Amino acid sequence: MTHHVTVMSRVNCHLCDVAKVEVERICGEVGATWSVEDVDSDPEWRAEYGDQVPVFLVDGVEHGYWKVEEDRLRAALS
Repeated sequence: MTHHVTVMSRVNCHLCDVAKVEVERICGEVGATWSVEDVDSDPEWRAEYGDQVPVFLVDGVEHGYWKVEEDRLRAALS
């Protein structure tokens, strides 16, 4: 099964920029896909995730926020 990571992000967010680089590297190493969504593009996303960006979803389920926990993310993708 190929897992998918979504990074809920926003423009001009330094933590988001760092997280995207880390997620791209980890997903590349484990063969998972990933994408980025702008929380400010949807009022529901902004309400749910706006105070915690970046937020990480694994296969559509919230996995964490603010900082990539590499060992935990790798475990979820294995």
